[in-house]
Amino acid sequence: MQISKASEAVGAIVEHVDLTSLSDDQFAALRNAFFDRGALFFRDQKLSPEDHIAFAERWNDIDINRFFTPVEGYPQIAKVLKEPDQQVNIGGGWHTDHSYDVIPAMGSILYALEIPPSGGDTLFAGMHAAYEALDDAMKARLEGLKARHGNAHIFGKDSAYREEVGERYKNAENAGQEAIHPVVLKHPETGAKGLYVNPGFTLNIVDMAEEDSKALLDTLYAHIAKPEFHFRFQWEEGMLAMWDNRSTWHYALNDYQGHRRYLNRITVAGVPLHP
Repeated sequence: MQISKASEAVGAIVEHVDLTSLSDDQFAALRNAFFDRGALFFRDQKLSPEDHIAFAERWNDIDINRFFTPVEGYPQIAKVLKEPDQQVNIGGGWHTDHSYDVIPAMGSILYALEIPPSGGDTLFAGMHAAYEALDDAMKARLEGLKARHGNAHIFGKDSAYREEVGERYKNAENAGQEAIHPVVLKHPETGAKGLYVNPGFTLNIVDMAEEDSKALLDTLYAHIAKPEFHFRFQWEEGMLAMWDNRSTWHYALNDYQGHRRYLNRITVAGVPLHP
């Protein structure tokens, strides 16, 4: 097994490994690389739904997403699907999964089954690298701040986005979760500091005037949007990507109209977060 950096800021590419037959030593090396680099990328995997579930369960319990349509017979696995006649994709904007939960998911494990002939890449951004690149004045300003996260505007019954996604999302009546988390998060495994706000689910900075909150979040988002913090993952069938929701953003590009794109995702449970 060989592990190398995907980019300076985020991710690692793992080669010469079969995820259906990992040794304990190999898994320990993957675990270290995952928490250090924020994301792992594999190619040429041949995973049944049972294999996918077994790999996820080596990391932690599975966090069953209540809004995605599951794979028939496998409630642990969510479909990430866009048909040729659909215009809107799932995940088509910068976000991190489950930040609206009081205990956010540790990570997501996405396996490619059908990939369009071109397009459909996923962008990743590294939150530790983005934080370290802030100047001292901004780091001091962020110290001790908390942000409120929510999901009603994405998954709720009045969400325009949910209406466009249609039957690929379900349980709109169960949306409305909110949680408060530190803006600067100390990673629960490594202790490294990183930014923990995102355009998808962060609603506002707690105890800050609305216009000031928006201005600060916009400043942070513009900073994280710089290419030096990113890695662009180009999918092929049989590839698998997994990312740490506590230390990365991701963005599924919607540039393959008229083609089918289908991946299976399992979400792995996390732990309480602390500043």
